[in-house]
Amino acid sequence: MLSLMAIESIIALIDAEIARLKEVRALLSTTSSVATRIAAPKAKKAKAAAAPKTRKKRRPLSPEARKRIAEAQRKRWAAQKAKSK
Repeated sequence: MLSLMAIESIIALIDAEIARLKEVRALLSTTSSVATRIAAPKAKKAKAAAAPKTRKKRRPLSPEARKRIAEAQRKRWAAQKAKSK
């Protein structure tokens, strides 16, 4: 088991880490307005990149069309296989 001395040193390390995190949080909160202005253009780019994905809806293929496409692809594969022999 951990001795009392080890537990106290662990608690001291945790307290030091908490104090450091509080300082970092304070620094970030005072510069949040600057960070927001810098991050805003990136957010626009992310929205612009996501827009084309949702803009166009795919049209479904009929089973007959899928069959024609599959047969045409098999025909291309067979021609390629025959050519390579």
